Amino acid sequence: MEQTRDDLLILFDVDGTLTTPRQPITEEMKSFLYQSVLPRATLGVVGGSDLDKMCEQLNGQEFLQKFDYVFPENGLVHYEAGKAMGKMSISQHLGEDVLKRFINFCLHYIADLELPIKRGTFVEFRNGMLNISPIGRNCSTEERKEFEAYDRTHRVRQTMIDRLREQFAEVDLTYSIGGQISFDVYPVGWDKTFCLRHVAKRPKPFREIHFFGDKTSPGGNDYEIFSHSQTIGHTVVSPDDTRKQLAELLKL
Repeated sequence: MEQTRDDLLILFDVDGTLTTPRQPITEEMKSFLYQSVLPRATLGVVGGSDLDKMCEQLNGQEFLQKFDYVFPENGLVHYEAGKAMGKMSISQHLGEDVLKRFINFCLHYIADLELPIKRGTFVEFRNGMLNISPIGRNCSTEERKEFEAYDRTHRVRQTMIDRLREQFAEVDLTYSIGGQISFDVYPVGWDKTFCLRHVAKRPKPFREIHFFGDKTSPGGNDYEIFSHSQTIGHTVVSPDDTRKQLAELLKL
């Protein structure tokens, strides 16, 4: 039986997969996705960032109409065929007391942290998660690269996560390192596999679900969905690698 686009779902991470970190998608990648891949497969994108950041990287709201599924914040926010379908709230789930205590601890910890530089926006509150950045999200592209290299040696993010796990052991939280400068914190089960709950509601199940991501090792924010029993995982190292592996998969 010939496979149609309704049989195959391809889910993508954003940073490091469809784009270089925090940079806009190239015209070349857009053309490849919309002209070559879209006729052959159902497309979905799942990222830790909120919708505004996705729009910055994926050329405004055009991608909302092109991608069949759009899952900002790991799918805690859900768009289908360009329409908002609903969202979850970490503040309601955890309660304000726990949330306030957690944020206060993070801010005190970062205040005492010795780093070569610090910028601004150390804790970013999203619907389904908190994003914690020891250097601050307002750093430049060059400063991002410098911190990423510094972090590989000094394990700043992992050390902070270890402290948070000790301090908030009674709270059911997952910590996931993604991108260059930050890590995400969310309730257990609210990782990128959350988006599969929405996909499962489809009347006709997909024959195959493929996921492409760059942070697929344990502790990376693509690991859970990459290794999930319902998906076929693909590890990529760049947008160019994503295109190459997609072309091989779809025999383009």
